[in-house]
Amino acid sequence: MAALLVLDSLTKTYPGVVANSAVSLEVGQGEIHALLGENGAGKSTLVRMIYGLVRPDSGTMTLDGAPFMPLGPQAARTAGIGMVFQHFSLFDALNVAENVALGMDATPPNLAGSIRKISTDYGLALEPDRLAGDLSAGERQRVEIVRCLLQKPRLMVMDEPTSVLAPQEADRLFQTLRRLRAEGMSILYISHRLREIRHLCDRATILRRGKVAGICIPAEESVQSIAGMVVGTQMTSPAGRVYTPGKVLLSVTQLSLGSDDPFGPSLKDVRFDLHAGEVLGIAGVAGNGQNELLAALSGEARTQPGAILMKGEPVGDRGPDHRRLRGLLAAPEERLGHAAVQDMSLTENALLTGWQGLHNRGFINWGAATSFARAVIERFDVRPPNPANAAKVMSGGNLQKFLIGREILQHPEVFVVNQPTWGVDAAAAAAIRTALLELADNGAGVVVISHDLDELMQISDNFAVLAGGQLSPVQRTSGVTAEDIGVLMGGTHATA
Repeated sequence: MAALLVLDSLTKTYPGVVANSAVSLEVGQGEIHALLGENGAGKSTLVRMIYGLVRPDSGTMTLDGAPFMPLGPQAARTAGIGMVFQHFSLFDALNVAENVALGMDATPPNLAGSIRKISTDYGLALEPDRLAGDLSAGERQRVEIVRCLLQKPRLMVMDEPTSVLAPQEADRLFQTLRRLRAEGMSILYISHRLREIRHLCDRATILRRGKVAGICIPAEESVQSIAGMVVGTQMTSPAGRVYTPGKVLLSVTQLSLGSDDPFGPSLKDVRFDLHAGEVLGIAGVAGNGQNELLAALSGEARTQPGAILMKGEPVGDRGPDHRRLRGLLAAPEERLGHAAVQDMSLTENALLTGWQGLHNRGFINWGAATSFARAVIERFDVRPPNPANAAKVMSGGNLQKFLIGREILQHPEVFVVNQPTWGVDAAAAAAIRTALLELADNGAGVVVISHDLDELMQISDNFAVLAGGQLSPVQRTSGVTAEDIGVLMGGTHATA
């Protein structure tokens, strides 16, 4: 296989951190090459050098046999490099077509028509006139992928492209990538989902602490062996547990809520009870009401008072502060801009929701706030372990660990979380899932909204599917089959 891109001994250091140390890698013509590693292993820095966002301190790159060192993203795109970022680069106030145009050097004359065609051809349904601010995380990911495909790159770099996609959406994307590979495109593919790596990628390079730790052919390895290469030790999954329902902590009855998005789903007569000690998993394809449900449960969106009862108290018309004081905490799917402020330090971000006990008579206790941030960092192995770091300099997975830990260490009685392991490595995902199970073991009720069915099947006691704003009847996870899930995700169910 002829090499398209060759990296030779790339090194990049920052104050106190060696992000990449003499990294060498080859991506062949028409190859899907995986780049694997824990959060903070140096993957993002490496692909940013390829895309011209970062200049290496030393080392060389060649593209199709010629020296390659782009001075910026435009130069990289001109050379035939496309990039799909993990953190979305969309302007909420602009529509899909306008966002796509901003990321292209040459805009097709009928851009809306081009978006519709390529999104239809590749199974990534998009409406060009929708506002980006109204899109779910999964739909935002589609915009990034379609924008990249419109530029017809020779090499496409994809950073966690399926982290917010449901299985059906991911399968359609894989079909697209295989077709692109057959047409001669090369793909450098970053993902923590090792099962998809085994079935999709031709080769894999593993980074550990900024250095190449190994190269393998994923199809010849097991998920466990790849995970072991990534983390450098044997992986373990969260232990199983026996679930005994306790008292009802959260009761949702006839919850209906309109969407601010004219194309988005409204919640329609959602009903469920959450018991002490229970993990309730809610699945669904992106854009079927997940964000609206979290907003209603967290208090960001108001409903009729009796639509949501917290330990018997009507709270549907009360805001997030009132609910948090009563033990109902929530963590949204969108890290930057919703769960965290990118220019604030981790200590300041800890204060955003972890304010109880961290201030007195309007004055912030910065010592207590820093101690709380350090406790989160230590408990969830956030790297680098510095509470003064701004959220925007953290890798996606490490920021996710911090934000989930920020809520869990406040010991909620009810915890609602949307996409808890989005973009985190296998070891961190196992740690977060274990923490959620421990929370339930200690008597809390936990609602996990996730596109990752493996995750929900692993940790949920009970299970339901959100489709078109309607929630299927809750059933025991142990009795759910893959066929059941497919039917439910298609919206074919009776309301509870």
